[in-house]
Amino acid sequence: MKQLLKKLQDKKARDEKSLAVLIDPDKATDLGQLMRLINLCVENKVDYLLVGGSLITNENFSQVVAIVKSNCEIPVVIFPGNHIQIDSNADAIFLLSLISGRNPDFLIGQHVLAAPILKQSKLEIIPMGYMLVNSGAPTSASYMSNTVPIPSNKPTIAACTAMAGEMLGLKTIYMDAGSGADQPIPQKLISTVARSIEIPLVVGGGLNSIDRVNRALEAGADMIVIGNALEKEERLLIQISERIHTLNQKLDIH
Repeated sequence: MKQLLKKLQDKKARDEKSLAVLIDPDKATDLGQLMRLINLCVENKVDYLLVGGSLITNENFSQVVAIVKSNCEIPVVIFPGNHIQIDSNADAIFLLSLISGRNPDFLIGQHVLAAPILKQSKLEIIPMGYMLVNSGAPTSASYMSNTVPIPSNKPTIAACTAMAGEMLGLKTIYMDAGSGADQPIPQKLISTVARSIEIPLVVGGGLNSIDRVNRALEAGADMIVIGNALEKEERLLIQISERIHTLNQKLDIH
């Protein structure tokens, strides 16, 4: 039973928002800091913890998954940069197909290598169309995937790409400005994509202020992903959590 995907779909049907925090194993090398982040996520009722990154330079991936799983009840979803970022102790995996690029390795190649491992695992597999959007400076994701991001001023291209992903059977769309992006995805681009698809829309990258998060939520993002911004400002998570829970509570009242 695809429990996490069904929950995402049900929340979208009710117009409820979700909050996810992305943990990069390359940066989660200090146990004390990792535990502080986990506790912060629990206190602020984060919906999902994503683990992964564009570049894994150490053997910390499985250790981070194990630490998170043993210290909280928040579902752990793998956010893989390549086929070796798989750990059956997690709850699910976003099986990313980089539909904004034309690099076959990230459209299907890495998936072929991962398929037999995923087949034997108990992970819930959530097919996801991954779309990189130009945020100004080059990001790790664009460099590692060797692809050109969608121009931030071309909402029609983004919408058509997302629609194609949905028609191909992908169950979710992730629009990403990239880790540590200078600029977030423009509100118009998010709203155009949100109106064009019926599957859950995830937005991340460059969301380093509550104003930017608010604009993404207002534009139609179903899930917000926060990562690098928390390294500089932990209070941001509190602000975002309060905002999302306020929005969801208003829906319950009505």
